[in-house]
Amino acid sequence: MASSSSSLNWLYDVFVSFRGEDIRVNFLSHFFKELDRKLITAFKDNEIKKSRSLWPELVQAIWSSRIAVVVFSKNYASSSWCLNELLEIVNCKDKIVIPIFFGVDPSHVRKQAEDFGKIFKETCKNNTKEVKDR
Repeated sequence: MASSSSSLNWLYDVFVSFRGEDIRVNFLSHFFKELDRKLITAFKDNEIKKSRSLWPELVQAIWSSRIAVVVFSKNYASSSWCLNELLEIVNCKDKIVIPIFFGVDPSHVRKQAEDFGKIFKETCKNNTKEVKDR
């Protein structure tokens, strides 16, 4: 997948959207290691130079990736960064999106229920209805 995708103008094969504190140590490092082993090029936010602005780099990486993997975890919705990444991913019409539900029930994410829903509502409380609906 890695070598063929670069000929299709993709900079990365995979962009992973995740809440760092939930999965960085116990899942993400293993996931990235496996992608590397399979020669799948993944965007890694820790490789962004400290002197550069983070958000424009993330947006470029999202749009320059063939596949987006969204790792929904308990605190994913507590991060406005994660929610903004998700919105950007959804706006990419030609992107393959693969959801992973790490310690959360998929129906809680879909229906914004239980702890996931409470956290989402708290994070979005100052946004308009239009922004929440997106």
